[in-house]
Amino acid sequence: MRLYIETMDTVLVDYEPDGRVKLDGEDWSTPTLQERRAILHAAQLEINGLQDLVLALDPDAGDESDTHTIKT
Repeated sequence: MRLYIETMDTVLVDYEPDGRVKLDGEDWSTPTLQERRAILHAAQLEINGLQDLVLALDPDAGDESDTHTIKT
């Protein structure tokens, strides 16, 4: 995984289910409240962008009856 976090000017490269994250060039750490908010914001922006991409490439992907399948 690579998620660019603009507000922190860093890249999240991995995470653990317990909430710890590994940022590019750093050790594992538990993010502060501000860092968590920045990571969540960046993730939501990425999700929105990927949804737009899927819809641009496959307009039928937005059909409510078939939201989990990408048609090829």
